[in-house]
Amino acid sequence: MIHAVDVVVVGAGAMGATSAWRLARSGRRVVLLEQFGPGHTRGSSHGATRIFRLAYRDPRYVALAERALPLWRELEDAAGEVLLDQVGQLDHGRPEAMAEVATALRAAGRPVEQLTPDAAAERWPGLRFDRSVVHSPEGGRCWADRTVAAAQRLAATAGVDVRFHTPVEHLEIADAGAVVHGAGASWRAPVVVVAAGAWTSGLLGDVVPHPVLRVEADQPSVFAPVDPAAVWPSFLHHGDPPDGLDRPLHFDAYGVASPGEGVKVGGFGTVAPADPRDAGRVPDPARTSVLVDYVEQWLPGLDPAPLSTVSCLFTTTADEHFVLDRHGPVVVCSPCSGHGFKFVPAVAAEVERLVTGGGQPTTVWRLDALR
Repeated sequence: MIHAVDVVVVGAGAMGATSAWRLARSGRRVVLLEQFGPGHTRGSSHGATRIFRLAYRDPRYVALAERALPLWRELEDAAGEVLLDQVGQLDHGRPEAMAEVATALRAAGRPVEQLTPDAAAERWPGLRFDRSVVHSPEGGRCWADRTVAAAQRLAATAGVDVRFHTPVEHLEIADAGAVVHGAGASWRAPVVVVAAGAWTSGLLGDVVPHPVLRVEADQPSVFAPVDPAAVWPSFLHHGDPPDGLDRPLHFDAYGVASPGEGVKVGGFGTVAPADPRDAGRVPDPARTSVLVDYVEQWLPGLDPAPLSTVSCLFTTTADEHFVLDRHGPVVVCSPCSGHGFKFVPAVAAEVERLVTGGGQPTTVWRLDALR
């Protein structure tokens, strides 16, 4: 049986659920399909917290974070709970990279401080700092699990037909739209939004053009603060690129506090290729030891014995920018190359624009598509 709706959204993670909510608010009939159950850990949206920051070397991401900030507050108001804490965010490392971060923030009119490592360590004694430091007081953390649950709840309240445990088998371009085929049911709509994270490439196949997507798994660990009362801003450590190429999105390590749990620390030394179909991924002790070494060297305010270690998929393009585009009746939402959660409500607003703006394909796979 084929069900007719206005929009099908595939993937009920943060991007998909928030997009479905926005689309349904205007009265559209929306079905939201998720292959796993609520609160699952098989994708890219789970976990207590994610970093929120306006601090980027690329001014376009500063602008996108500016766009996201009031939309986070709108989402919070609708959900009736806190989803974003602006506890501050630090970047430190290579002076030329820090200068670009500070310049981009100042050009946007955002507050920013540049500090010496000694001055920063005096203010935040739980961290050691490298060469140059930038503090953005508007940064902080997003509450990830809370956001996903809120978006799914808001979507259902707005009339979205939310269907968990409903895997999509394939996507078919049809007359005046597309058909999404699942196990035992199909849905026809003028527009289909694919927000399936690590499963995006498999669903699009040869039906919808898309760039090469690399699926990887990050393996951050949570560490206990030595001083439970200490305030931890989110932070990024920008080291020297190992391949000698200065990539604007590159950094070595990151950290974000999850109150009640500890401080989550991760980095590119803990990332490895992954198969999203593998439900039995277990932490790699060698990658965990990389984090332990990092904590011992750079984070004296943390006990270097990990409290827990988790795995999180992310899907990356060759240039580490986003995939956000419409091709015919199909909107491809994200994948966000491991740094997209902070932009969730802004990306959802762009998805809404792409859905409602007609079928003209843009075939732009980079951030330049955002306007």
